[in-house]
Amino acid sequence: MSNGSPSSTQLNANSKKARPTFHFVAGLFSGISSAVLLQPADLLKTRVQQSGATSLSATLRSILAGPNPISSLWRGTVPSALRTGFGSALYFTSLSSLRQLVANNAAVANSLTGGGPKNGNDPARRSTVLPKLTNTQNLLTGATARVLAGFILMPMTVIKVRYESSFYTYKSIASATSSIFKQEGLRGFFIGFGATAIRDAPYAGLYVVLYEACKTRLNKAFTNEDAAQQSNASIVSGTTINATSGVLAAASATAITNPFDAVKTRLQLMPQKYGNMLKATRLMLKEDGMRSFFDGLGLRMARKAVSSALAWTVYEELIGRAERRFVKEAEKTAAAVI
Repeated sequence: MSNGSPSSTQLNANSKKARPTFHFVAGLFSGISSAVLLQPADLLKTRVQQSGATSLSATLRSILAGPNPISSLWRGTVPSALRTGFGSALYFTSLSSLRQLVANNAAVANSLTGGGPKNGNDPARRSTVLPKLTNTQNLLTGATARVLAGFILMPMTVIKVRYESSFYTYKSIASATSSIFKQEGLRGFFIGFGATAIRDAPYAGLYVVLYEACKTRLNKAFTNEDAAQQSNASIVSGTTINATSGVLAAASATAITNPFDAVKTRLQLMPQKYGNMLKATRLMLKEDGMRSFFDGLGLRMARKAVSSALAWTVYEELIGRAERRFVKEAEKTAAAVI
């Protein structure tokens, strides 16, 4: 006889969450796949940002006119894949842990005050595997996770940017590492971290807020279908919602934070000239004007929109499959005991 409370099977199934290791692997796979596919856009963005006098069309023509245009467009793929892959792995793992910690603390607070779960039947949960938080909590957890991952992967970011530019002719990651250390010391691997953090913190925070907001609105729109349509299209609509939300959130957050990305690129390519964020900002304004802060914006928006949609959709799909498998295993185990 049911008393309205969740059964032990349900509690056991709900407690089976994908372990941090799986979040790491899912993030790694999603990051590497997006980095390899979209490396040409990243390279072109770096080339355009390295000098305010270089346009996208001129840069592309120059590369295509070279002896090896295809390999030239994918130059820097290895450091980019390593940086994006492990960056995504660290980001998704820490983001998941932070969000779960915040959600658990909120649940404890609700239980102590007599409140209950606020989103148990929320239709917006249909397409997500992440805890539902407030906008402020999404902003803070997203920003914290991104800055942490950015700091750890900063050396690879510097190598990646220099690989993509036309200022350096590194032959391997080992030679790039050796060259930077000899010429600039350990500090050389963290050049531009301030600009990167100022770019990444608001970008990641805004992205998570906008991503979750878009998913909520789109999920509510999908719930206007009749029950039969919902049951047949739930998997398809969930994937579509995640991808669409990723594109919209990335495009918006990228447009807001592009000036910091432009400053970061100049610092990492020409540290002797630009020195620090304030000096770089003044020089860019003096030499190239306000437009230099929006160099590469179109490319970065397009790349971020596609890469974020791809990375988050793949990540949520992999984690969702894992957690559905855990639930099924828990139900089978409970049935066998009965």
